[in-house]
Amino acid sequence: MSIKVGEKIPDCTLKTMGAEGPVNITTDEIFGGKKVLLFAVPGAFTPGCSNTHVPGYVVNADKIKASGVDTIACMAVNDAFVMDAWGKAQNAGELLMLADGNGEFTAALGLELDASGFGLGKRCQRFAMLVEDGTISQLNVEPGGGVDVSSAETMMKLL
Repeated sequence: MSIKVGEKIPDCTLKTMGAEGPVNITTDEIFGGKKVLLFAVPGAFTPGCSNTHVPGYVVNADKIKASGVDTIACMAVNDAFVMDAWGKAQNAGELLMLADGNGEFTAALGLELDASGFGLGKRCQRFAMLVEDGTISQLNVEPGGGVDVSSAETMMKLL
């Protein structure tokens, strides 16, 4: 069952890239006392994610933050090394690149995607959410392929 608007973000630990390598970052550190726009993609370096989803957030990062968002975070079921390399390739310096390497946070959210038919294993569905002090205020999960309800442009209209 998928998490819903009004519910608290589950306590989990993700990874991000630090100066010395991957470091743990808890959901409380990410979401506690902040307004966060988190968007998730099925996989780093995949066509829809690289050509459409991330670029929309990169181009609009200043506008999103000017609307009161403290952090824009991008998450995928990939490791911290891949997320860091992808962030650099996308010029995504304004985004917090989060690795959910084992899919634990994705499972806790109830937003798993079985992409084993494509050779990708368990991934996360494509979605975007606004989280205010750890509570979800908006959740947009893509109903199928493509980037529409989770795009930067759609989420900006909700700010």
